[in-house]
Amino acid sequence: MIYIQETIDQLNQRLARGETTREALVSGALEAAAQPAAKSVFTKLYPEAALAAARAADAAQKAGVVQPALAGLPVSIKDLYGVAGETTMAGSIVCQGEPPQKQDAPVVARLRSAGAAIVGKTNMTEFAFSGIGINPHYGTPVNPSDSNVARIPGGSSSGAGVSVALGLSVAGLGSDTGGSIRIPAALCGIVGFKSTQNRVPLEGALELSRSLDTVCAMTRSVQDCITVDAVLSGAMLPVRRRPLTGMRLAVPQTVVLDGLDKTVSQAFDRSLSILSEAGAQIIEIALTEFADIPKVNSPGGLSPIEAYAVHHERLARAQAQFDQRVAARVMMGASVTAQQYIALLDKRRAWIASVERAMEGYDALLCPTVPAVAPEIEKLVASDEVFFKANGQMLRNTFIINLLDGCSYSLPCHRDDELPVGLMLSSVHGDDARLSAVALAVEDALRAHR
Repeated sequence: MIYIQETIDQLNQRLARGETTREALVSGALEAAAQPAAKSVFTKLYPEAALAAARAADAAQKAGVVQPALAGLPVSIKDLYGVAGETTMAGSIVCQGEPPQKQDAPVVARLRSAGAAIVGKTNMTEFAFSGIGINPHYGTPVNPSDSNVARIPGGSSSGAGVSVALGLSVAGLGSDTGGSIRIPAALCGIVGFKSTQNRVPLEGALELSRSLDTVCAMTRSVQDCITVDAVLSGAMLPVRRRPLTGMRLAVPQTVVLDGLDKTVSQAFDRSLSILSEAGAQIIEIALTEFADIPKVNSPGGLSPIEAYAVHHERLARAQAQFDQRVAARVMMGASVTAQQYIALLDKRRAWIASVERAMEGYDALLCPTVPAVAPEIEKLVASDEVFFKANGQMLRNTFIINLLDGCSYSLPCHRDDELPVGLMLSSVHGDDARLSAVALAVEDALRAHR
């Protein structure tokens, strides 16, 4: 059962009509968080603080004070972000005993200033290093899209995605280094927005890869993502709504369409037909640069290299306490030299310039967010081979946009009788406002046919 199914705007309209209260919404979310369906979603709850924020917003509204959009509404934060007085665990047990944070991370502080009722910290892949969402320390949140089979939620922002999909929060603050917002959004049937990296401050987040880490969130709609982004970044995107008619949407033919499963392939083709019928121009382009990514991102890869720099002392002290699959990926960066790292950064810079030239003249790139629906948890837990194959598959398309330092949305594009499928819309660095306008128009067209 999904507790909150409305968007932020819809909830605020109900609140304005007096049909419910923020205290009731938050109280219900906290009660639902204790149910079996929400097992392993949260690593910590803040019931007293969340209810206090809800009551304060209710009282202010009753006194005639107009409230910000998030005021008193339940929001979750990934266990990657600093909260004053707490040690940031980041889905690990290795950090136990490390010094507590002296202050909230800037994005947490901004959510509080906006009046958000932070209901709890959400579970995640250890140190945010996987697109699957399995956590051997705190359990794995189960994807709510299938009542018969326990499927992965997607990672690394696993609990954040499930908290929104179950309606326990109106927004799940997460992060996206290689797809960690868009993958769970796609697999859980919600909306995820990966902004341009430098739009939102990274301070106060336990880093994985400083070249790629992006602070962003999942919600139930594109407009909700825009609303939350304004709080996280401190600036509302200047989004101007546009009709789909005349939009030029490019579909890359290299890498991103390889090996799609039947459900994803059918949903993607159907989505292209819907958008074309609504007036968009769907244009196939080669973008052969995507095939060069293994060479560009070698040796080791940006994430392992930079993660090893962050975690080498923890590995030396307590490698046995790591999720061994995470440790294996971090250790891939151990032998990379400074010269190789600098060369990688140079290759990335040249690759970005080439891709940006190829994308000129298009309103967005379209492709499936991930090539397959969510696999079963049990099979991935049982086999390293199956796990790493699925992990590479989940990250393949989304990572392209992180390497590009672009911006990207994942929108649900499946039918109600299908497992969730995400449609990814992407653009270049700094094009967040224009891409958001495209996403709003695409979302309207897809919803009309769902």
